[in-house]
Amino acid sequence: MKRPLTLAAVALVSAAALATGGFLLGRLTHAGDLPPPDIATDQKVLYWHDPMVPGPRFDKPGKSPFMDMQLVPVYASAASAAGVTISATVQQNLGVRMATARRAAVAASFDAVGAVQFDERLNVAVQTRVAGYVERLAVRAPMERVRKGQALATVFAPDWLAPQNELLALKRAGAAPELVAAVRERLQALSIPAELVRESEAAGTAQARFTLVSPAAGVVAELGVREGMAVTPGMTLFRIAGLHTVWAVAEVPEAQAVHLSRGRKVKGVLQADASTQVDGELAEILPQVSAGTRTLQARFEVDNAQGRLVPGMLLRLQVAGPVDTRLLVPTEAVIRTGKRALVMRRNEAGGFEAREVSVGAEFGDDIEIVSGLKEGDPVVASGQFLVDSEARLRGANP
Repeated sequence: MKRPLTLAAVALVSAAALATGGFLLGRLTHAGDLPPPDIATDQKVLYWHDPMVPGPRFDKPGKSPFMDMQLVPVYASAASAAGVTISATVQQNLGVRMATARRAAVAASFDAVGAVQFDERLNVAVQTRVAGYVERLAVRAPMERVRKGQALATVFAPDWLAPQNELLALKRAGAAPELVAAVRERLQALSIPAELVRESEAAGTAQARFTLVSPAAGVVAELGVREGMAVTPGMTLFRIAGLHTVWAVAEVPEAQAVHLSRGRKVKGVLQADASTQVDGELAEILPQVSAGTRTLQARFEVDNAQGRLVPGMLLRLQVAGPVDTRLLVPTEAVIRTGKRALVMRRNEAGGFEAREVSVGAEFGDDIEIVSGLKEGDPVVASGQFLVDSEARLRGANP
């Protein structure tokens, strides 16, 4: 009886020892399997976000409203000034191309479309200052081209016969020079052309028919008479519009019109023929804003010495602005979010960080940076959206 009891006791003690050793070994093994404490847990949490939707930020942990997952904290170290680091291989695979913010002398020019119109300052009215009749018209249709001195119409003025006959009678009677001079002044006051008076004296009979000639070269913009019509003093028979210069009237946005000044140079290309190029300058900005388009009308005086431009034609105008030195980056480097503009800048540590900038006017493929960058700053010109997405996933974007 004694032997079995001794064996049982030994077995019980051995089992207890094995259990105790296993417990201690398990504690030691479990402690060795635990990862080292996360250093970031001792740092300040900036915010929580969903890595799948990194834009929205939350001020406390919880479940993501977008995905079936918990929000992930972003620590101060993750959003440090080092930005997001991308290896050279990944940059090459993403097609990341860099550019440098540079200063360049550019002109704030813009394009506009102008409609050709007559230069109203060159218009000339042809009138008669005597009552009479139009016996013959040399120009019978509006918009006919005329030369300076070209005959327009022949007018018969019977009221001019009596004054001329009086002059001829005084000369035949040998009247005093003072009387003859007084009659000549009366003829001049009646607007009788001096050439017509000389013809009367040479022929010895009064002349009542005279020819109206064009005082300038251009086109007949207005034809107010026909053959056989009676004319009265002050009646406009013809209106001649000059074509040596024309107006190109363009609609200019008010934001650009405020920077225009009289005399600004402009280059124009005919819409129908790109080989026809003309030069001009700003003559006037009409003081009226269109309520529907928020534009002002600008009149550009364009040289038309060759006579190729006629009213109604369209000109593509390039208005040159003042030359100024501006900070430029490629337009494609700017990320527009609707509320702000960002560029991905490479910092001194070699990482990429989002930099908010204020942009100005565009100059071809470049855009002006008003603030946010300085000359020489490297920015991502191609692939910036991928870099920006990577920065947002890592919480490195503001």
